[in-house]
Order: sequence, then C-alpha cells, then structure tokens
Amino acid sequence: MPLSLPSTKGRFFSRLQAPTSPGETRRIERWLATARVFLAISALVAIWVDPAQLRYSPWAYWFLGLYIVHGVVVMLLLRFRKESTPAFRALVHAADIVWPALVSLFGTGQFFLFFVFVLGAAAYRWGLRETVGTALATVVLLWMESLAVKAGFIFWLDRILAQHHLPLLPIDVADLEPERLFMLSVYLIVMGVLLGYLAEQQKQLRAERAVIARVLGRVRVEEGLSGTLQEILAELLKLYGAQRALIVSQETHSYRVFVGEVRLGNSGPSELRWLESAASDRETYLFDSDADAWLADCRREGSSKILALNAEGTRLRAPSCQGTESLAKALSFSSVAAVSFTFGNEWWGRIFLLEPVVGGDREEELRFLQELVRQVGPAVYNVYLVRRLRQRAGAVERARVARELHDGAVQSLIAMEMQVDVLRRQSENQAGPLTSELGRIQSLLREEVLKLRELMQQMKSLDVDSSNLLRFLGDTVERFQRETGITTRFVSDLDSIEMPQRVCRELVRIVQESLVNVRKHSAAHNALVRLGTRDGFWRLSVEDDGQGFPFAGRFSQADLDAMGQGPVVIRERVRLIAGELTVESSPSRGARLEVTVPRQREVLYGQ
Repeated sequence: MPLSLPSTKGRFFSRLQAPTSPGETRRIERWLATARVFLAISALVAIWVDPAQLRYSPWAYWFLGLYIVHGVVVMLLLRFRKESTPAFRALVHAADIVWPALVSLFGTGQFFLFFVFVLGAAAYRWGLRETVGTALATVVLLWMESLAVKAGFIFWLDRILAQHHLPLLPIDVADLEPERLFMLSVYLIVMGVLLGYLAEQQKQLRAERAVIARVLGRVRVEEGLSGTLQEILAELLKLYGAQRALIVSQETHSYRVFVGEVRLGNSGPSELRWLESAASDRETYLFDSDADAWLADCRREGSSKILALNAEGTRLRAPSCQGTESLAKALSFSSVAAVSFTFGNEWWGRIFLLEPVVGGDREEELRFLQELVRQVGPAVYNVYLVRRLRQRAGAVERARVARELHDGAVQSLIAMEMQVDVLRRQSENQAGPLTSELGRIQSLLREEVLKLRELMQQMKSLDVDSSNLLRFLGDTVERFQRETGITTRFVSDLDSIEMPQRVCRELVRIVQESLVNVRKHSAAHNALVRLGTRDGFWRLSVEDDGQGFPFAGRFSQADLDAMGQGPVVIRERVRLIAGELTVESSPSRGARLEVTVPRQREVLYGQ
C-alpha cells in the first residue's frame, strides 16, 4: 500500500550521516592507482608476448606507455598530496573514461578489461548512479569513434601520418561495426548497473555499521540509564529528522508504564523528560499489534496508511491501523515511525519518532531502524544491569556498615551511657552541679544512640511486600516504643493485604519518617499508626498527642506545597506512589498525617 509521507532526496547511506573519511578516500584512490598501473603493464606485456592479436604498431605501445605514465603520476600525486579532492578524483576518472575509448582503436575485444576497470573504479568511489553514468559515457565515446570511422576521420588522420612518415593507426573496423558495438554497449550498461548496485549496497551496509557503532558509543555506564536513553533518542531524532521522540517501556512482570520524551529544538535535542503516568498509557502506546515496527501516515480525516514489518523484518500485507489512529489522536501528529524493543526478560516497549523525514525506500529505512534498536538494546540493558548491581552492592555495603555501627559505635555508646548513669546515681548524695551535668551527658548519649539506630534503619534495604507488610509495620512500631519510651500502637482492620511491592516499601518509609518526626519534634507521650482501606483507597494514618505543627487546621498536599509547610520527605514519598497527603494539626494538642493511595492505580505502580 503506498504511503504519503514526507520524503527526501539522496541516498540512504548519505542520510545516515556516515560519510567516507578523508583517510579512507586516499586509500581507495591509492588502490585504484595501483590497479591502473598493473592493468596497463599487463596489457603491454600481453601484446608484447602475442602481437599477432593486433596488427603491429608502435602506437599500441605508445598508448599503453602513456597510460602507465599517467598511472604513475597519479600514484605520486596521491602520495605527496595531503588529501584527494573531489575535483581531482573527477579529473582522474574522466581520464580513465577516455583511455578505454583510445585503446579501443586497437580492438575493443582485446582491451575489454579497461572498460571493466573504469566501471569498477566508479562503483568503488561512488555508487549506482555514477557507475551507470560512466557506462553511458563510455558507450557514447565508442559510438562517436564508430561515427568518426564511418565519416573517414581516421583515414584522414592516417594520410596526415603518412605524409609525416609516421606509423599508421591499426584500426580494427570490425569491432566498430554497429552490430558488435550495440552488443558491447549492452554489456557495458548491464555491467555498470550490476557493479553500481553492488557498490550501493556495500556502501549502505558500511554506513549502517558506522551508525550502529556511533550509537553504541553513546551507551555509557557513567551516564546512567536515563542519560544513555537521552543520547540514543537524540541520535535517532537527528538521523530521521523527526521533531519528537518518545520511549515507552513496561516491566514484563507488572503493568507499570514509563513514558519519556525528547524534542528537537533550534539548539538541538532536549534532555529526556519523564512524563506523568496515566491509566490509559498502556492502551495508548503499548496496544497489541502483529507489527514489530511500522511507518504510518495518520490523517485527521480518518484515513490511515501504514507500512509494517514483523519481528523477522518481513512486510505485513494487511496491517491494522486501529492502534496508530488512537495514538494520533492522543499525540496529534501526521506521521510516525515506531519500533518495539526488549531488554532481557524484564522490560519491553516501543520507540516512537513523530514527523520523521523518510527517504525513497521506506521499507529499507524502517528495517534499518528495527535493526539499529535491536543492536543497541543489549548495550542499554547492560547499563540497566550495572545500575541494579551497583544498587545491590550499595545495599550490601550499607547493611555491612549498619552491622558495624550496631556492633561497635552503638554498643560503645550504650556502655558509656550506663557508666554515666552509674556515676550520676553515685553523685546524687553530693552537692554541686555534677549530678545535673551527668544527667545532661546521659541524655546526649541516649539521643545519639537513637540517631544511630535510625540511621541504621534507613541504611538497610527493605525486603517488604504485601505478605509481610502488616508484620513489618507492627515490628517497626514496637521497636520505636521500646527505644523511645513513647507509647505507640499499630492498628489494622485487615487480616491480609494485596499491595504492589513499591507501595509497600514507600508506606514503610513514610511510617519510619513519621515516627522519627514524632520523637524529634512532637514531645508526644502517645502515638498511633493505623492502616486500612475505604472507598477504594488504601489509608495510612499516623497521629500523636504532642505539640503539633506550627500551623493549625486541616491541609491537603496542594495546600502544603503552596505554603511550603509540612514534612518534605513524606510529601515526596507520597507523590512517588501517586497518593494524597493530608495533615491535620492542632498546636499543643497533637497532629495527624493521613496518606491515601488509590487501589485502582496498582497496575501503574507494581514492583
């Protein structure tokens, strides 16, 4: 089905922005110069060994000798010149076209390799169009020679040579007959097409490998996963001339969807920006489709044209447009290129290029995009694995430090506190400020022990999910009461709970942070932690009978953000799980924090 998409002129390998380097161009010209000299010497030796194939004439040796000199001069120029300019290459190639026409005067059949060489040189330097053009130029020169012979120009030249007592030109008129010349012209054009096509494909493959290598070079562990994705999307934007790129990914064992965006502006690609997740993201971006990659034109009138490839790169004959039409309504574009990707067995998703500029062979360019993403995917997945390994290594190291603190500094501080307590008791019967000073030191030691334990608790990685959340919260509250002396209870009206692990971890951290604030700032005697569900929401509350916040009343999260009040860390954690925080405060009477998380959004915040 034909597409009506924007297109550009020029070869695909030129649009890949992988031009031949000056050093490689010089090597190509040196190889051609060596081949040119070798060909001329071989032809000279051939007619010297078997001159019967041609009527003997010094002109044959002179022409081949001049051709050898020409080849040597070109070799020397290439050796001493710093670069091979396009004008120099065009001049040398023009001379290579003229030489076969000249040597054909001695018989085109015997010197057919000269025609092959000039076609091969054009293919090696450039591609299909230039090679076919060279074949046509050679054919035109041969027919001009034939017409010159028919018009008597060569015989007129022979008379001039005879008047000056010079050897005559041994013209092989049979090779210049129209029938044989027509067949030779067909051979040259067919050979030009074949050599040019092979050269075009070879240059495209080389350019594709260069682009893949360049994109792989953007994958750096130190940049992190987001930085690496930003670099890759920026390269795709420049490569395909798109205005906007989206990467949409989903964990295979859950339904959480991430959407990242990079835009192409006047100053270049923007930084990767992660968009807010919505409940409809999966249906919008990751809809079911038989196509692994597609290129579509979605118009507002409702008509859609799509070119689609399956995972093997085979074109689908009747692809569905339903998903792309809904995508066009959500993102407002006229054309889109999309390709699927997988990161191991953990992530999958799609990359979307909006308003891409596509060349003539759209299927080939789409297939290259598919191959590019397939090649780069494992490298990006390695960055993701390294990031996970670093996180796990950090968690192990933090756990080790926590153990060292527990076995070392904490135990030493507790021992010091006990010794100070003994000294304080012994000094109670003595007059003076010593007793109060020892009491102050004991309080400081106890405070430092609590701070270290809180730090150790924060350093430990949380291995909590819905199966042990209630028990974990109960243990946390019990330990808090034991260490601080504040009467604290945990109440839950749930016997079992089904909650995504990410939400479980964040709720535990919220409870821990809330209890730390109760100990540090509230001067409370009692605290209550409650977990339940109501009206389709998980509800977690922490309340105390302490001093409360500096403000009075009931405030939502938006109110707290506007005032710049309330616990900052807890607000950020609530935002991570798409929850809502409410703070109710009454100075000198206590405070109450309530966190509500919508149960229907579990699919977006899985483990």
